[in-house]
Amino acid sequence: MENKGSAAFNIRKEGLMPQEETLEVGNKQQSLKIGIPSENHKVESRVPLTPEAVEILIGYGHEVMLESGAGKGANYLDTDYSERGGFICDKREEVFRESDVILKISPPTKDEIGWMKERQVLLSSFQVFTHCEESYIRSLIRKKVTAIAFEKIQDEHNCYPAVRSMSAIAGTTSMLIAAEYLSNQRGGKGVMLGGVTGITPTEVVILGAGTVAEYAVRAAKGVGSEVKVFDNSLHRLRRLQAAVGQSIPT
Repeated sequence: MENKGSAAFNIRKEGLMPQEETLEVGNKQQSLKIGIPSENHKVESRVPLTPEAVEILIGYGHEVMLESGAGKGANYLDTDYSERGGFICDKREEVFRESDVILKISPPTKDEIGWMKERQVLLSSFQVFTHCEESYIRSLIRKKVTAIAFEKIQDEHNCYPAVRSMSAIAGTTSMLIAAEYLSNQRGGKGVMLGGVTGITPTEVVILGAGTVAEYAVRAAKGVGSEVKVFDNSLHRLRRLQAAVGQSIPT
């Protein structure tokens, strides 16, 4: 009797124990069609996504459609994108009509907005307070477009990461361009921007003490130049010196 009772108890005990079971779980992540049209502004050479970024998005199950020549300004060929899974189309209108999300550097024109379908997501630099008229905004509202201005995106520190990144690039590049124009190849006097032992370093004067100036100072100091910064705001000058980590004539 004891054995039968023990066996019954063990059966009940095992029946209450959780059992492992392999179940098929479907991927509920929604696939998005991301469109990248060519930039229609003559001086705009940037592209929203590199071929490597396109490959990552496709790896997550999304589709990326690019207008032919979208990466030309950044020296990316259509084959650079297609080899990583991007779909190349010849018509700009097709990119706007077929995509769920539009990525664009410069704001879309009114004709391009007309090609868009309802409830699309548009990520671009709208420059709302300087370039967007009321009729332009209302045309997006009529299409029920979710328009995101990337220059207005804030992080947890209430900073604008996209704007700061572009300012950092502008500040650093300004010194490289200045060095090029100081050379005799560009009509300069053959002056080197950097300091050389035994030669008086080049003096660089920067007007303004914002983010662009901060990275221009870093680049100029990095090659050995003497730097002076002028700004009407003492607070901005103090912030710049704290960010650079050294005293700068102001």
